[in-house]
Amino acid sequence: MRADRTYAYGAALGFLGDLVAGDPRRGHPVAAFGRVAGALERRMWRDDRLTGAVYAALCTGAAASAAGLAARAARRSPAASTALAAACTWAVLGGTSLAREARAVGAALEAGDLDAARARLPHLCGRDPQHLDAAGIARAVVESVAENTSDAVVGALVWGAAAGPAGLAGFRAANTLDAMVGHRSPRHLRFGWAAARFDDAVGRPGARLTAALAVLAGAHPGAAWRTWRRDAAAHPSPNAGPVEAAFAGALRVRLGGTLSYAGRIEHRAVLGAEFPPPGAADIERAVVLSRRVSALALAVSVLPSLVGGRGPVSFPPRRRAARTSGPAVPNTRQGEAP
Repeated sequence: MRADRTYAYGAALGFLGDLVAGDPRRGHPVAAFGRVAGALERRMWRDDRLTGAVYAALCTGAAASAAGLAARAARRSPAASTALAAACTWAVLGGTSLAREARAVGAALEAGDLDAARARLPHLCGRDPQHLDAAGIARAVVESVAENTSDAVVGALVWGAAAGPAGLAGFRAANTLDAMVGHRSPRHLRFGWAAARFDDAVGRPGARLTAALAVLAGAHPGAAWRTWRRDAAAHPSPNAGPVEAAFAGALRVRLGGTLSYAGRIEHRAVLGAEFPPPGAADIERAVVLSRRVSALALAVSVLPSLVGGRGPVSFPPRRRAARTSGPAVPNTRQGEAP
């Protein structure tokens, strides 16, 4: 096994681990990070942006540094490096949990059990479900599947390909902090500003790749491309806009519009106005598209290191005076949904 390919093998194993096992009910590393970050937020909170920026830097920096140090410690053993990459990838990916929750809501809608669908929706996203009808719940699920394909899968794979375990951990920490403090509540309007902006920055590459892969993987690539280019900019989120618009076109359903979130009403632009609103059957179609996009994202993230012999940036090994050989090739993965 070549050392520069260990991340690719580990990422593939971690992806399969998430596909087969999903997230554990208890003891998830991301949940543990969330508890620590929550405790620190209660101690550090001030109603200003600077303190919030320090808080975000501490949390994301600690997560990325811990993973980076672990990668450095494991770099001399291909097996250990592969195992670490697999564990980090599995820990930060959430594709299976996303599909499971979306399908649970879809099954309740298809059975005509609106109360069960409303009760299940908060497991998937932060919408206020009590006043949503079946069409509104279906729309919320499809939009959440689209955005979380980027946040819970593709974005993490992109940063893993760029920086190995440190990139995986740093991305997931940033995304988790945004879900915890990045929303526009009175408490977090200023304190969470830096976390929200940082999440926008690190999420940008994954969101664009997700939209592009949705165009390629969907049944209607022309409609997906047109809807993305025409409607994405009208969405208030710079990253959710391209993803949701591309999914809207690929599935030929209408997304966007008025929603109730975190106790407030938002009037968002309509994405794919020429299409019908989604129904319960479109939830499964969205999950299938999400799975295809995720698999393509894995291929895009690991193939360069497998074919070209290059992997994510890592710490170079210390040189030994007695060695005369050439330099070693460097070795190379949730919060509340929208």
